[in-house]
Amino acid sequence: MKALTPTGRADATVAFAEVEQPRPGPGEALVKVEAFAVNRGETFQLEAPRPGWRPGKDIAGLVVQAAADGSGPAVCRRVVGHPPAGGWAEYVCVPVGSLAEIPDGLDAVRAAALPLAGLTALRLLRTAGALAGRRVLLTGASGGVGHYVTELASAAGAELTAVTASAERGRRLVELGAAEVVHEVGAARGPYDLVLESTGGAGLPLALARLARRGTLIWFGQASRTPVTLDFFDFFAGPESAVLRHFHYADSDVADGEDLATLVRLVGEGRLTPEIGRVAPWAETAAVLTDLRERRIRGKAVLTLS
Repeated sequence: MKALTPTGRADATVAFAEVEQPRPGPGEALVKVEAFAVNRGETFQLEAPRPGWRPGKDIAGLVVQAAADGSGPAVCRRVVGHPPAGGWAEYVCVPVGSLAEIPDGLDAVRAAALPLAGLTALRLLRTAGALAGRRVLLTGASGGVGHYVTELASAAGAELTAVTASAERGRRLVELGAAEVVHEVGAARGPYDLVLESTGGAGLPLALARLARRGTLIWFGQASRTPVTLDFFDFFAGPESAVLRHFHYADSDVADGEDLATLVRLVGEGRLTPEIGRVAPWAETAAVLTDLRERRIRGKAVLTLS
């Protein structure tokens, strides 16, 4: 089959190769991929790919071989999936616990935009707890996670301030329910009961300084790719006795498939909106990755195999 594989080159980070079609292991289904989405983490990994690794964690397609034990979706069922890797290909094996069926009303492009960003947003807010009436600061709000968090948190009753450098994306975040948009963390007024922080670097201490006494900061990313420096004594200037919590979306007691089914349901009910920045045939993947690196695409990039 055809698959996109890492090149290790900066100018074109992936190229097509002929690889062996995967064979499902125990508890896995074989899915014919119709569309896949690109995640920021994968673009980072492509800069120095591990031997044997192929990208692809967000896919939508058709089950062509069901799990041998009879579990999971049957043959010819349309699904959204979150495989560990390898989804930028014609076929991919996915654990049945990481699949959810999708209805006819949800196309493969929008479904493929759900898994990693949607799972992150859903589980991040589950970690945060009750949101009604709480003041929330969300940094790095321009991406897929930020859009989903804004829509879900606002619907749950949070008064959310979103931080984005883009005026265009800021307008969209207001449409999704943000009470306020600022273009840098330093402009956020606070104090906030909850800070959802995804940039790291110099941004995290600035966000922390706007946290209320005994508030909570959940650190779920480091988009700046810069380590954080904190001063113990800065806590006494406002966020005294605050809680700092590390968050990893994969550390969940709920199976991916179950949460994917929740995301699919929310989309069907009009309560969650996949934000698509570009749709292109998968032959253009290398060029799309370049545009993502140069920030010429806002929203999810989804590649189609049809």
